[in-house]
Amino acid sequence: MRLLKVATCNLNQWAMDFDCNMENIKESIAKAKEAGAVIRLGPELEITGYGCEDHFLELDTVTHAWGCLKDLLLGDWTDGIFCSFGMPIIKGSERYNCQVLCMNRKIIMIRPKMWLANDGNYRELRWFTPWKQKNQLDDFQLPIEIAEAVSQKTVPFGYGYIQFLDTAVAAEVCEELFTPLPPHAELALNGVEVFMNASGSHHQLRKLDVRLHAFIGATYYRGGVYMYSNHQGCDGGRLYYDGCSCVIVNGDVVAQGSQFSLKDVEVVTAEIDLDAVASFRGSISSFQEQASAKTKVPSVAAPYNLCQSFHLRMCLSGPLKIKYHSPEEEIALGPGCWLWDYLRRSGASGFLLPLSGGADSSSVAAIVGCMCQLVIKEIAHGDEQVKADAIRIGQYPDGQFPTDNKEFAKRIFYTVYMGSENSSETTRSRAKFLADEIGAWHLDVCIDGVVSALLSLFEKLTGKRPRYKVDGGSNAENLGLQNIQARIRMVLAFMLASLLPWVHNKSGFYLVLGSSNVDEGLRGYLTKYDCSSADINPIGSISKQDLRSFLRWAADHLGYSSLAEVEAAPPTAELEPIRSDYSQLDEVDMGMTYEELSVYGRLRKIFRCGPVSMFQNLCYRWGTKLTPAEVAEKVKHFFKYYSINRHKMTVLTPSYHAESYSPEDNRFDLRQFLYNARWPFQFRKIDELVQKLDGDKIVIKESTSSTSDGGGMGVVAAGSGDPKAGV
Repeated sequence: MRLLKVATCNLNQWAMDFDCNMENIKESIAKAKEAGAVIRLGPELEITGYGCEDHFLELDTVTHAWGCLKDLLLGDWTDGIFCSFGMPIIKGSERYNCQVLCMNRKIIMIRPKMWLANDGNYRELRWFTPWKQKNQLDDFQLPIEIAEAVSQKTVPFGYGYIQFLDTAVAAEVCEELFTPLPPHAELALNGVEVFMNASGSHHQLRKLDVRLHAFIGATYYRGGVYMYSNHQGCDGGRLYYDGCSCVIVNGDVVAQGSQFSLKDVEVVTAEIDLDAVASFRGSISSFQEQASAKTKVPSVAAPYNLCQSFHLRMCLSGPLKIKYHSPEEEIALGPGCWLWDYLRRSGASGFLLPLSGGADSSSVAAIVGCMCQLVIKEIAHGDEQVKADAIRIGQYPDGQFPTDNKEFAKRIFYTVYMGSENSSETTRSRAKFLADEIGAWHLDVCIDGVVSALLSLFEKLTGKRPRYKVDGGSNAENLGLQNIQARIRMVLAFMLASLLPWVHNKSGFYLVLGSSNVDEGLRGYLTKYDCSSADINPIGSISKQDLRSFLRWAADHLGYSSLAEVEAAPPTAELEPIRSDYSQLDEVDMGMTYEELSVYGRLRKIFRCGPVSMFQNLCYRWGTKLTPAEVAEKVKHFFKYYSINRHKMTVLTPSYHAESYSPEDNRFDLRQFLYNARWPFQFRKIDELVQKLDGDKIVIKESTSSTSDGGGMGVVAAGSGDPKAGV
């Protein structure tokens, strides 16, 4: 038997904070050694942090990374353990995303990434060059300072594997696994038994199984040990890297780390019999045939043994049941952990949330409550880093630390209900009840006086005073009156966030939390510079339908029973007067349901549909319920308001990325913000198709595709659509 113990890890790195990153790397190596592992794998670009973006273009970033690697090589960190470190490297005129493979204070090989992630949230081709030379390894001249320090002038650089005395090991970097012809297939035929995938993979609702199935498939058909390491946490941007480092052997998951955690370092180990890999491969006839005709991959000889022979002190790792979270749990844990990282690294003293008693702001409040529960749980489990951060943020006296999540919430979480004459007592009481359940410091303020003062000023300037539509006013008057309320709330929220700590004799400031969802952003059903304009937004990429499911789940699992009542209430902005014959409702204002919005969003972004192809798809999907003319009207209505309001995405609050049809235009959804909202060419084509369909009397069968998924954002800009500004 060839017994091998391996370690992979989740690391909570911080882009450009080399001290933080090095501390985590060293701790992970120490834990791997303590566990007896002889291979340690860290995440992609772990030395710099993955999210450095245009900092990768700075020579300083590469220079600092070499300095950190030198520190690792001069110490005893790599003694007796094979380590893979991720960092950027410049070779000649090109900059590469590399895995540096080291052991016993030497660099054995540098493996540049061959296929770069360059879609969705990723822009690696902006910063790195893909390595395309597969037939040989180059000699890379090490920087003079490194060469002198480790007494090594050159190192093999390129695509290949390392042949140890008793096994072969290779790197496969993140995106390469998901390419049509992944390197591991060719490497397996060359005898590589251990694959190390260093990754920077972000969380997205319902997507973990896609990643795990790829790992399982990599070894199910060709055998081998697949090690996966990932970042975990917020490293400085909108993404949350969701860990789940794991080890797979011959198609079975034998070790799995957490997907969501407040820990900075988590090491996952597995004990493996490599003879089981050899036996598995030997039993597959087609593998034997293809291996006999393989394309030879370059290799580097390493004069070390990694394996142990048969003994009873090692307990082999067996197959595990894979741990998946429900979407509702993902909404609680992902944004909750992201908020904690943002809070502890921003220098803020807590959060302030405009809490309306509606579904969106109540979801944000529940996520903050979940964050507080996670903090207390980790402190109880002995996490000293979480404890130290909680003491500092909560400003506890010497010797004291948080032990109760409601008491901790009282110190770091303010909620404020900013009601007007249009607000109901129902939403007011719901907001107060939920704040009490969470433990937040709750304020209740009426903004009518400020609204009245602004209207009086407007009347003095113009001689006119606007009226609501229900009182005989025009659409422009109605919209203006709603937007005044929305924007006053934004101003008041930021004033409270900066001054409430001073009022309570605390240092620092509070981060204002936004609460607009992805569907509303897609439709533009949000006011520029109202309470959707915040510091950060944990639900900005989560659909309304998913949030409602989350509220039902949280009422039971987080202990906030009032959320059941919040979820049952129809969504309303409460910006217009309530009358016996009129009550403002979001879906009526928008002219479409949240369920329809989620369908439009997925077709527009995920399936890349313009107006015409969206119309055609929806004719198949909704054909048994709606005529082609009715489908056409819905598609035109959506694209009209999407294009009118697209400019709002340019000032959207930075939001946690959780949904693949997010309209957030920072880098995920790159489209213009000035449209011809009449879409004359496209709408004319739709009209022609409608006439043809009506003339041919085509009967369209209903698709079996689901239309029930959602996603969204929050409220409206003057003169550009409908209002919606949650209090």
